[in-house]
Amino acid sequence: MGIEVTVEGLSKSFGSQTVWEDVTLTLPAGEVSVMLGPSGTGKTVFLKSVIGLLRPERGRVLVGDVDMVSSPEHLVYEARKLFGVMFQDGALFGSMNLYDNIAFPLREHTRKKESQIRQIVMERMDLVGLLGSEAKLPGEISGGMRKRAGLARALVLDPQIILCDEPDSGLDPVRTSYLSQLLIDLNAQIDATMLIVTHNLDIATTVPDNLGMLFRRHLVAFGPRELLLTSEEPVVRQFLGGHRHGPIGMAEEKDQTALELERDLAPAPARDVPPQLEPSPGLPSRQAVQRRQRRVAELAGERRPATASAPGDPA
Repeated sequence: MGIEVTVEGLSKSFGSQTVWEDVTLTLPAGEVSVMLGPSGTGKTVFLKSVIGLLRPERGRVLVGDVDMVSSPEHLVYEARKLFGVMFQDGALFGSMNLYDNIAFPLREHTRKKESQIRQIVMERMDLVGLLGSEAKLPGEISGGMRKRAGLARALVLDPQIILCDEPDSGLDPVRTSYLSQLLIDLNAQIDATMLIVTHNLDIATTVPDNLGMLFRRHLVAFGPRELLLTSEEPVVRQFLGGHRHGPIGMAEEKDQTALELERDLAPAPARDVPPQLEPSPGLPSRQAVQRRQRRVAELAGERRPATASAPGDPA
């Protein structure tokens, strides 16, 4: 099973520009979480901060007993081996075929024999539907195949935490749908903790167990999908509904003006909670779903005395 990741009071700036501040959340072990936000809100910066590729000015990211922000570099390096990262563009080496691209982390970070490496690489290529494409170069395949190759490479070291940076980028809706199903199937098989950063509404509404949103340098919300998809928070409802009217403006510098006008606008209609994707036939049920549902029931019990009649309250 995956590892819980705890983020406490995280703040990141580049010079005088604050990207986000005081972000606090927990990625539950073995569950799929999605971080949403308009373009330019620092979603990829957040992902890189979780894995320790960027160092925030304040706060902690706890992976086991290692703080990815302030622990000694050798401890961060060891903890980073628990992660697999699917980068936005696949980050494949153009001069290597797919087999060698996917084998690269094993050759770089382990002392496994080539026979062992081949077995692992072929298993991961089979998992993402790439068997038969071993000899192809990244420039000879589609964007969707490059995404899947990047995912296969992220899996070869058996990570307990998987980070996906805009996995839908450059994909058409059909390929995005296939990729969404692949991520659900993967979680069903290995029960890893997963964090996906995206602004794709189909992924956000059908894939995750937990949903969060960054906006105007703050974490607006983070929690189980049932609570976020029925949230009354104006910016969450506007984003999920794709409406022009609300706190989100055309550009970030206009967001404050839109926020001030928001109270004069009609609220966006409430959304129904769409069904979550289930594993493909023949795969085991996702343990994450049961864990999330227990947590939602506990949260509902805590909220019920004050909000027993609130619309959208989970059963």
